[in-house]
Amino acid sequence: MSALSDLRVIDLTQVLAGPYCTMLLADMGADVVKVERPGGDLIRSNPPFVEGAEAEAYGGYFQSVNRNKRSLELDLGDDQDRADFLSLVETADVVVENYRAGTMERFDLGYETLRDRNPSLIYSSIRGFGDPRTGETDRQGQPSFDLIAQALGGVMAITGQPDGPPTKVGPGIGDLFTAVLNAVGILAAVHHRDRTGEGQYVDTAMYDAIVSLCERTVYQYSYTGEAPGRRGNAHPTLFPYNAFETTDGYVVIAAFSDGHWRALCEAMDRADLAADYPTGADRLAARDDLREEIAEWTLTRSSAAVVEALDGSVPAAPVQDTSDVFADPHVRAREMLATVEQPGVDEPVTIAGNPIKLSETPTGVDRRAPLLDEHREELLDSLARAGDDGEQVRSDD
Repeated sequence: MSALSDLRVIDLTQVLAGPYCTMLLADMGADVVKVERPGGDLIRSNPPFVEGAEAEAYGGYFQSVNRNKRSLELDLGDDQDRADFLSLVETADVVVENYRAGTMERFDLGYETLRDRNPSLIYSSIRGFGDPRTGETDRQGQPSFDLIAQALGGVMAITGQPDGPPTKVGPGIGDLFTAVLNAVGILAAVHHRDRTGEGQYVDTAMYDAIVSLCERTVYQYSYTGEAPGRRGNAHPTLFPYNAFETTDGYVVIAAFSDGHWRALCEAMDRADLAADYPTGADRLAARDDLREEIAEWTLTRSSAAVVEALDGSVPAAPVQDTSDVFADPHVRAREMLATVEQPGVDEPVTIAGNPIKLSETPTGVDRRAPLLDEHREELLDSLARAGDDGEQVRSDD
C-alpha cells in the first residue's frame, strides 16, 4: 500500500508547475487522472526526443513530470465531455488546475460549482498571481511563467556576479517550488477534511512562492533598509562560503563556523590565518583578502585533492555536472535516477526519482507518462459502473 493510494486527484494542469505538484502525489500512490484539453498538454511536443520514438508520444519534458498518471482527453466546452468531467469530480478527492484566474468559471466549472457536486472536494489552483478568493490583486489574470516569477519575486536580483546582469536560476524554481508548496497545501487540506469532513480551496501563487523562497532578502531589507544585491557564489553574512577554482574544475567550501575555519587553515598549513581571524566577524571584514588566500591554495590542486584534504573536517564538494551526477553511487543508491519505458523505442530512458523517502509506504516511479487519452476506456467504463451501481468506483490499474 502506498501512502496516498486512497486518494483520487483530477489533474487539469499542464506545462511544469501543476504537473510537478500532481507528480509528487502520484509518486506517493495517488490515482492521478490527467484530464487534457483537445490536443493534450502543451508540453507533450517539447524536446528532447529519443531517436525512433513514436512521433505522437512525447519528449523528455512531458515524460519527467507526468509519470504514474492516467490520461483522458476532454473538451470542457463540449456538453458530453463536460458531463463526463463532472462525473469524475464526483469520484475525486482533489481537483488541481493551473489556468489563469477565471478560466474554469467560463466553463461554469469553478470551485463553487464543483463543490456543489462534491461537498468534500479539495480544489487547488496554481497561478502566477493567485486567486481572488484568497486575496484579490490587480495582477490576477495576467499570464505568468517561471521567468516572470523569478523576476518579480526578487531571486534574479540576488543571482549572478556582482558586476553582471540579474540572472535566472537554472531550474524553473518559480514552477517547482510553487508546486511543492501546493502539494503541501493539498495534503494539509486532506488532513483537515479527514478530521472535519470539510473540503476547501487551496491556492498557491508563483509570485508568493518566490517571495517565500527569498526569505533572507526580506529580513535583510527589513533589518538594514538596503535591498540585497548579487554576490556571485558568496554568502552575504557567512565566510568562507563560496566556490573556488581548482586545476580541473571548481569546489565549494563552507567553513564559516570557527571550528571549520580552523580545520580549513590546518589543511592549508596556514595556522597564521586561524590565529589572525578567529571569529566570523573578523573573517567577514577581511573576506576579499581571505578569499584570495583560499583560491591560491585550491588553484594548485585538483578538485578531488581539495575535497580529500578537507574530508571529514570541513564541508566541501566538487561542482558536478549531470554526467557526474549519473556516475555518483550515492545518487544510484538513493534511487534518484528512475528508468521508464519510452513509447516507440526498446531502450528505457532515465528521469529524476522522487526525493521523498517513506519507510513504510515507499514512493516510486512505476509507470511511464501516458499517451494522450490512453486511459479513456478504463476511466469512462468505471464512471459508467459507478452510475449503474450508485457507488464510486476507483481503478488503480
